[in-house]
Amino acid sequence: MSKPKKGKNVTTKATRVSRNKNKVKQSQIKQSQVKQKTRMATKKEKEKKIKQRKRRIRLFNVFLSLLGIAFLGVVIYLLLQVPIQSIIVKGNIYLSDQEVIDMAGIREYPKTIPTSSIKIEKNLIQNDLILKATVKKGDFLRKVVITVEENKPLFYYQPDDLVVLQDGTKIEGNFRVPIVLNQIPEDVYKRFLKNMVSVPNDVLIKISEIRYYPTDVDAELFLMAMNDGNYVYVTLPKFERIYDYLEYAEGLGNKKGILHLDSGEYVEVLEGK
Repeated sequence: MSKPKKGKNVTTKATRVSRNKNKVKQSQIKQSQVKQKTRMATKKEKEKKIKQRKRRIRLFNVFLSLLGIAFLGVVIYLLLQVPIQSIIVKGNIYLSDQEVIDMAGIREYPKTIPTSSIKIEKNLIQNDLILKATVKKGDFLRKVVITVEENKPLFYYQPDDLVVLQDGTKIEGNFRVPIVLNQIPEDVYKRFLKNMVSVPNDVLIKISEIRYYPTDVDAELFLMAMNDGNYVYVTLPKFERIYDYLEYAEGLGNKKGILHLDSGEYVEVLEGK
């Protein structure tokens, strides 16, 4: 039996080793490719899930937004239906609460939001008897508080058959004010009006009649007949003396008299009265 050749066996063995290495290498490459594909698939799956999650979040946010808008719409609708339930009037003396409410245009207690404070104020100041008006709402807009500054009626000017207000406006009406019996010259009238504005209300209601009573000495003299039976002479330069009429009247006690507040500031008691 012949012996195998040594060189051929070595070559065959090397070839097998080389083949095995190639197989291992190819196997490793395949494994690497599989891992890479797996990672790519996993990455795509994660991206897909992230996109789906973001989409669900966006849809949820849209739903919440629509729900919020719907809720807000319901709230606004309900607020628009709320009527005025309480009206309080302040600052009025000559006008009754109901007259102010009527002037404001809210006699029927309308819905509060469409009836804005500005609208009510505009309605009020359109009337000659109101100089200023402020309107505030409270108690969830159901209560309306109206504060007015009246254009005070000062006197009934008989020559024009009209009532004169503190800003000089003349209107028709029936108010508890003094009657000016005769015509007053324009220049004297303006100063007289300005002085009458400052007469306290508790004194104004005591004056029954006013007569322009000029003399050679005093062209700005007035004679006032009072409701309590007294008479008062007063001149425009010292007109503020009439503001203290109640104190002068109290000094007379049960007697009646003529108060000369134009110059000497003395009292003439009327006999038998």
